[in-house]
Amino acid sequence: MEDIFVARVMSSSLHTAAPDTLVEEAAQEMLENGIGSVVIVDDDNQLEGILTTTDFVRIVAEQRPKDQTPVSKYMSTDVVTASAQDSIRDAADVMVERGFHHIPVVDEDEGVIGMVTTSDLAGYLSREQSPSPE
Repeated sequence: MEDIFVARVMSSSLHTAAPDTLVEEAAQEMLENGIGSVVIVDDDNQLEGILTTTDFVRIVAEQRPKDQTPVSKYMSTDVVTASAQDSIRDAADVMVERGFHHIPVVDEDEGVIGMVTTSDLAGYLSREQSPSPE
């Protein structure tokens, strides 16, 4: 697994939003697409933050009027990222150590290019691992 890179397992069909997107719109996007996060990017596709299902627990708990609140109020801004050339072992280690379910994949020039999720890693292991001998 050391020589398998993030680019091989990342999801490249991203759901992004601008920082001024309302949380209600982001929540609807997540529900309609069965996803657990929305990546917040600027006009140049550069990472600004990430909004996850966990963030919505805070939104509900704080009882803010969700239809008037931009995602920038709740998104995480100290986002840990990976590059397409990172090994999936390194990405998996970070996810386990930090309790993350999503890590955006960024490129210095192109900005956000993908997302690695726990589902991506589990899918890779499921496809690549040979059955154990009996």
